[in-house]
Amino acid sequence: MKTARLLCLSAALLCLAAGAPAEAAPPEVNRGNHFITILTGPTSGIYFPIGVAFSNFLGSVGYQTSATATGATAENINALLTGQGEMAIAMADAVIQAVEAFGAYAGKEPAVKLRAMMGLWPNFCQIVTTADSGIKTFADLKGRRIGVGAPNSGVELNARMLFEAHGMSYKDCRVDYLSYGEAIDQMKNGLCDAAFVTSGLGNATIRELGTSKKISFVPVEREALDRLTAKYPFYFKATIPADIYGADKDTATVAVMNIMLVDVTLSDDVVYDLLDLIYSPEGLEAIHAAHPTAAANIRPETALRGIVGTSVPLHSGAVKYYTDKGLLR
Repeated sequence: MKTARLLCLSAALLCLAAGAPAEAAPPEVNRGNHFITILTGPTSGIYFPIGVAFSNFLGSVGYQTSATATGATAENINALLTGQGEMAIAMADAVIQAVEAFGAYAGKEPAVKLRAMMGLWPNFCQIVTTADSGIKTFADLKGRRIGVGAPNSGVELNARMLFEAHGMSYKDCRVDYLSYGEAIDQMKNGLCDAAFVTSGLGNATIRELGTSKKISFVPVEREALDRLTAKYPFYFKATIPADIYGADKDTATVAVMNIMLVDVTLSDDVVYDLLDLIYSPEGLEAIHAAHPTAAANIRPETALRGIVGTSVPLHSGAVKYYTDKGLLR
């Protein structure tokens, strides 16, 4: 009887196994036939080293790849739309504005060809100044020389919205449309009082400033935060920990997700294969080694963060990949 029960149990297990859905096999792609240019950001920021890591890893497994330094989000969106790259890092807020044709993209045709592939990491709005500047609050920026980012860059879009949320405008300050690297260089020489830096934490340019100046950050005040997130829900509350840059205290701010865009004309099989490679143990190891921000944030369980629920569509190859992996239903 015991033997019979064991045989029945074994048969039942075999039936269950036979009925269990098997994970879909990845598509076969002739990788050497595909060139992938990854649009990153300035060499002084976080986009560049992480984008280079993506490029190097995908190149190591057979794709023809390159990583291009750019002015970041706004330039990357335009370059992707005009066929100058296959993958591009961009801030989700700017992508949403481009897709819906509002804000910085008001009056333009909606960028309906943009497609998302994966979520990356949060960008923190860091309003950096120095301890000897006398700037403690957002209102203290009045009359001061402020670097707000290159015109219509992702940084400058954030600066514009933060001024609005605090009931101020650029007319209240002496605004310079400098990249944050340029603005921080000016701060070293006493020619700029504060700079907007929208980046992952541990930004190398801010760290460099800290070698010669005592760093301080301007907080995003609670009422301003509430106004900002009510009007622009892609922002979320965040904190700049004091120990990241050697500041005296934690600073309240807001953040927005970075996402990886992909050329809409890439085939579903290529996008599926790219994701399968990136989220492999080898892919994650290579990309995580590029920067602590990548190691802390880029993983399968956060792949859809900053994308699902927005107006930015996933590439159909990404939809298939995430569905097969049980991450999208």
